[in-house]
Amino acid sequence: MNREVIVACDFDSTSTLLSFLDQFETVKPFVKIGMEMFYAGGPQVVREVKERGHKIFLDLKLHDIPQTVRKTMRVLSNLDVDMTNVHCAGGISMMEAALEGLSRPDGSRPLLIGVTQLTSTSQETLENELLITAPMPEVVAAYAANAHSAGLDGVVCSPLEVQTVHQELGDNFLTVTPGIRFADSAADDQRRITTPDKAYELGSNMIVVGRPITQATDPVAAYNRCVKEFSR
Repeated sequence: MNREVIVACDFDSTSTLLSFLDQFETVKPFVKIGMEMFYAGGPQVVREVKERGHKIFLDLKLHDIPQTVRKTMRVLSNLDVDMTNVHCAGGISMMEAALEGLSRPDGSRPLLIGVTQLTSTSQETLENELLITAPMPEVVAAYAANAHSAGLDGVVCSPLEVQTVHQELGDNFLTVTPGIRFADSAADDQRRITTPDKAYELGSNMIVVGRPITQATDPVAAYNRCVKEFSR
């Protein structure tokens, strides 16, 4: 699979999102629509962005009982997104239910990936708040193994855990990595981060980049810079 740069469009209105995308006249970036944007614009914003020719990662991180997730994924499969996700913490049965709900009668479906641990979560948070005492790489690897066992296409993890995931589960198991910052960008609320260039070296299949692009003075130039750094 080709390396992909996904732009995290975390806006609070459809008009803001569409105005942002209007700046991209010659290229159609792969777009992430997360909870803020989806709750603000609803399913219609997904349809509008899709009609413009963008691939869409619908980032809603479902985490509920298997039956609820199965039925919700059945609804989301009708939006014709290219990729969506669940939390691996929901367990194998929930992930299997998500896959079942996402699959259409003709056998087609979007890619389905599982969130291992948020890139804002530190080892200290893992231990003191979540009461998980294992080292972060072991936790991510275990959650990724569960996602693989459930039949998912890959996981969301930090670039720092990509090599471990690929070593354990193979190069065809996708690693989608947020926590990407340019070397001269602020870390903001992210903890386990790296640059696009380093993410390429570590083997990330897709990187998710938000504020370094969306809040740049020239978002198109920032996007092009990111694509250049995440390719060889």
